Amino acid sequence: MNELSKKLQYFFTHRFNLQEDKADEAEIITGIRKNIDFRGANLWALIFAIFIASIGLNVNSTAVIIGAMLISPIMGPVMGIGLGIGINDLAMVKKGGKNLLVATLVSIITSSIYFSITPLHEAQSELLARTSPSIWDVFIAFFGGLAGMVAASRKEKNNVVPGVAIATALMPPLCTAGFGIATGNWLYVLGAFYLYFINSVFIAIATYLMSRYLNLQRTHFDDPAVQKKVSRYLVIIVILTILPSIYMAYRIVNKSIFENNARKFVEQEFHFSNTQVVSKTFTYNDAKKTIDILLIGSVLDKPVIDSLKRRMNSYRLRNVQLNIRQGLNAKQEIDFSQIKASILEDVFNKQTKPDTIRLAPKPINRDSTVLAELRVFYPLVTHFGVSKIAVQRPDTNLVDTQRVALIRFSKPQPSADIQKLQTWLQKRYNSPKLKLVTQ
Repeated sequence: MNELSKKLQYFFTHRFNLQEDKADEAEIITGIRKNIDFRGANLWALIFAIFIASIGLNVNSTAVIIGAMLISPIMGPVMGIGLGIGINDLAMVKKGGKNLLVATLVSIITSSIYFSITPLHEAQSELLARTSPSIWDVFIAFFGGLAGMVAASRKEKNNVVPGVAIATALMPPLCTAGFGIATGNWLYVLGAFYLYFINSVFIAIATYLMSRYLNLQRTHFDDPAVQKKVSRYLVIIVILTILPSIYMAYRIVNKSIFENNARKFVEQEFHFSNTQVVSKTFTYNDAKKTIDILLIGSVLDKPVIDSLKRRMNSYRLRNVQLNIRQGLNAKQEIDFSQIKASILEDVFNKQTKPDTIRLAPKPINRDSTVLAELRVFYPLVTHFGVSKIAVQRPDTNLVDTQRVALIRFSKPQPSADIQKLQTWLQKRYNSPKLKLVTQ
């Protein structure tokens, strides 16, 4: 047993030893200290990186954002703060904090200028991802900071630090904050600043812990109360930073569980021979959780819908509102999703009718069917007809065929409604060039 314990001890001390290739302490401290200052080349590199990252967020390009993070030197002051706390060098902490403030202000001003002049103002997914931080961002920043300090303490430098810059992503949140300022969206600003704060704090904390683990020489305070005050402030900052992120992570997990359960419920329960799901939407917020379903085909009666609502409990969808829309609803205003549902319903009904006896098709008066549908949306329609007419050009002998729809209303209709109606008729008759004439 003693032999086994010795082997295990040797394995762990040999494999996980960080002292073997550790650089000289003065070299470690000097290497981090020289990256704290933001002036000259460092400041210009940061400005260029901010412009590149802002463009990447603007056009939703992950590759461009990664490239900008590799250029940015913004991790220097953060690691300087962590190392200063770890070795009790308050001058380094103050210098790191001052330079981090300068870098932050320059970054926000630069990104705000870019997003004020860019013609693209839509919030893309890469940008939105920096507005809702969670506990996972805490873990990423913490372990990234540990990796960064390990790399900074080695004799031979490797590619860990660039990887840490990409993983912890200090710079994109600042660009997102600039976007929020330029567009007046202060929720984006707050979310992005919080993510930036999380990343900065936990990279600094990880640097502090790793410097203590590597047993770097510390300056001893003459007054022990100062050391206790520093430790107390550190604990308070950690708690204030991590608590909101835990709440956000809790919401993200709950939303994901709800959407998975809702998707499973729709896929397994909405199987009917003559009815089909056209679209499904899941809404999750503090006020209520809803599932909206649009169906085509045979209308489900109330007992069937009540049965579906009762079965929601078995999918852990208690207190979730189920809204089912079937076909065209005369109480709703016309929209293209309803029109699409109507067209699909015609196709679906034809496909689901019994096919045991094939008879010669009877002519169908499509105009009568369309008129009946029109009366649902436009009760003021009095006359309707569609016909093809020959149109001759005055400069040639060529004759074109043009499909024209004529509609009479008992009262004049708004031009916007007329345009919607023409678009609908073009889709209904599968005739993109159909012209509508109203009287």
